[in-house]
Amino acid sequence: MRRVGVLLAALVVAGGATSAFAQGKPVKVALIADSTGPLEAYAKQTIVGFRMGFEYLTKGTMTVAGRKIELIEKDSQTKPDVGRNLLAEAYGDLGVDIAVGGSSSAVALAMLPVAEEYKKVLIVEPAVADSITGDKWNRYIFRTGRNSSQDAISNAVAIGKPGTVVATLAQDYAFGRDGVKAFRDALAATGAKVAHEEYAPPTTTDFTAPVQRIFDALAKEQGRKVLFVLWAGGNPLTPIKALAPERFGIEVATGGNILPAMAAYKEFPGMEGATYYYYEMPKNPANDWFVAEHKKRFNAPPDFFTAGGFAAASSVVATLAKTNGDTDTEKLIAAMEGLEFDTPKGKMIFRKEDHQALQSMYAFKIKVDPAVAWAIPELTREIRIEDMNIPIQNKR
Repeated sequence: MRRVGVLLAALVVAGGATSAFAQGKPVKVALIADSTGPLEAYAKQTIVGFRMGFEYLTKGTMTVAGRKIELIEKDSQTKPDVGRNLLAEAYGDLGVDIAVGGSSSAVALAMLPVAEEYKKVLIVEPAVADSITGDKWNRYIFRTGRNSSQDAISNAVAIGKPGTVVATLAQDYAFGRDGVKAFRDALAATGAKVAHEEYAPPTTTDFTAPVQRIFDALAKEQGRKVLFVLWAGGNPLTPIKALAPERFGIEVATGGNILPAMAAYKEFPGMEGATYYYYEMPKNPANDWFVAEHKKRFNAPPDFFTAGGFAAASSVVATLAKTNGDTDTEKLIAAMEGLEFDTPKGKMIFRKEDHQALQSMYAFKIKVDPAVAWAIPELTREIRIEDMNIPIQNKR
């Protein structure tokens, strides 16, 4: 298959070939993110990465196949009803051609039926719950963000070994429950097992009761004991550390997160897990530009969800390049199914069966450097697309 990046570059440079329907009419792309609420930091990163992705891929012209890209940004406030209403407004009143969004899985799930009602493409980024491309999915939904199964399988690869016994602590909504189910299934294939599950409200700050129940459950088990934490938008690691799990021979493990959250990882040197992105891990021209340019503009490297925003922009640009700027929904879907596109993480592929973006993940071990504000996830293994058997969970 000819690489989409080559096709994209040719179209951008040429800039001329465009069908009559497109002349003078911009492509409207809406980004709906949870810019206020507990996931505010995630949303702000997504927005920055989204803008930078379009800038890099269009060489600053904001034009693909002769059509200008018009970005429209909306704040869903981490409220499902607000996200749903904003998406309906975008499609119905603003004439948006493609929408992107869903920081929270709850918000994203509320938006899915709107895309089906309006028969318009929605690219989910960065909401993670498996059900988004699983039992709640419809054919208008694509996702550039990783799903719970990709998180789970990569973390299972990172920590799972025969004789390992795991207890999980997760948030009590779709993100947490879908994530633990996928993790439990993936861990079984490694010879490890999940012996206990705890769920707590997303806004929990006192973890004493659920963690004590985990300690009690693991006390009954033999072998290597691990407390695996699946959490978004908060910091359970510091209060967990205060409860001294090491007294009971219990290790703590978790997946990657944004850099400010990873400051808490410094309390767990040697901790293992897997991540979606860390700026030093991928080696490709897009990431080189992204890291250098982000440092220049913000005096900091790009982060977890900045990369996700860039990937979403990549998918939009590659799709429009393939359709020669045509935004007819059926033509967009046909172009996107099986589409390969380049991101700061490297290649992603929209799987035809459920429109989930297949992508690499990265196993790590935490290193602590006093000169760095966050814990450094040192790469131990790139977990490639072909290394993960991501289940297809929809009913298509």
